[in-house]
Amino acid sequence: MRIRVRRICGGYAEGEAVVTREPITFLGGVDPERGVVVEHGHELEGVSIAGRILVLPHTKGSTVGSYVIYRMKKLGTAPLAIVAVRADEMLAAGAVISGIPLVDSPGGDVLRIPRGARMRVNADEGYVEVEG
Repeated sequence: MRIRVRRICGGYAEGEAVVTREPITFLGGVDPERGVVVEHGHELEGVSIAGRILVLPHTKGSTVGSYVIYRMKKLGTAPLAIVAVRADEMLAAGAVISGIPLVDSPGGDVLRIPRGARMRVNADEGYVEVEG
């Protein structure tokens, strides 16, 4: 399945999808040392987003989250790419300064992608693909 998206930060990545219907806060909601969601009660609590393709509706919280994403990239715990329904300024800034492919405005319901599905994100050409 191929879904058209809007490019926010270019690049290409392939990997396993980790999908949430809940917004994520990077400042305090994700442990940058491990790349694990730590927000109490979040559906991804305890799940690693490191080295995976993160699919989410949007982010929430402080603009400092951009620097948390950057720190994660430097530590090797960042997502390979991010697919958002709506990318806000914090998420966009974090992806740009970290060189993480980021897309949004999908032409399909990306939040229905099964967790663990193999995905390709081609931000340069404006699409994501899900195997199967």
